[in-house]
Amino acid sequence: MAKQRAKLVVGNWKMHGRLAENRVLLQAISRGAEDLPDDVRVGVCVPCPYLAQAQTLLEGGRVAWGVQDISAHEQGAYTGEVAAGMAVEFGASYAIVGHSERRAYHCEGADTVGVKAQRALAAGLTPIVCVGETLEQRDAGNTEQIVGEQLDAVLAKLSVEEVARIVVAYEPVWAIGTGRSATAQQAQDVHAFLRSRLAAKGGDAADVPLLYGGSVKPDNAEDLFSQPDIDGGLIGGASLKGKDFLAICTAAVAATAAR
Repeated sequence: MAKQRAKLVVGNWKMHGRLAENRVLLQAISRGAEDLPDDVRVGVCVPCPYLAQAQTLLEGGRVAWGVQDISAHEQGAYTGEVAAGMAVEFGASYAIVGHSERRAYHCEGADTVGVKAQRALAAGLTPIVCVGETLEQRDAGNTEQIVGEQLDAVLAKLSVEEVARIVVAYEPVWAIGTGRSATAQQAQDVHAFLRSRLAAKGGDAADVPLLYGGSVKPDNAEDLFSQPDIDGGLIGGASLKGKDFLAICTAAVAATAAR
């Protein structure tokens, strides 16, 4: 029987949000999360200008908050970048690193993603390390090679103890924002591969939370989260709608109860 691990559902707002809309959304999520059991954790990763607002509205509640990226540098003459330590000063818990949009649009390589994971951990943040393949790579049968290389680049930079403190999110590029999700079995197969890769690192690495991201919606979340190696989700578009995001969190509860 697969080991029972707590579920984690994290919203990634991407470049969305305005103060008034954020308030309504965050308050709704905060209220809804109070009804969730302790073994379902919830977070939101907001644009950096809204960190203070997230801290004000969420502090003391069940919902953690974080950022969608951090600098590979601790400080210095890096105009426009945000250091991990800066996010921590606003109470952030999470930092997404290596999202496919950062890799594609900002030319971030695997080595940079590994350094960012290091910076996050050193500052006290939990890095959510994203891996995923394009449709062309999947069709060529290279999924495991691609996600394995992406993960290995991060694992190579971290100690066994550090690896145990990360989160890994599998986000097939072909399923992000397309409305096309991997089937539960497709996602499970990749998650099982990633878990074996983590287990090879030793220590508690095999128990690192593995999230699925890529067009997760209320109607497919429970099926995905019921898979033995899927510990929750990194949610994009649906995280911008309080009702949908909370429905996905509820699906995590149902998936936990069913296992």
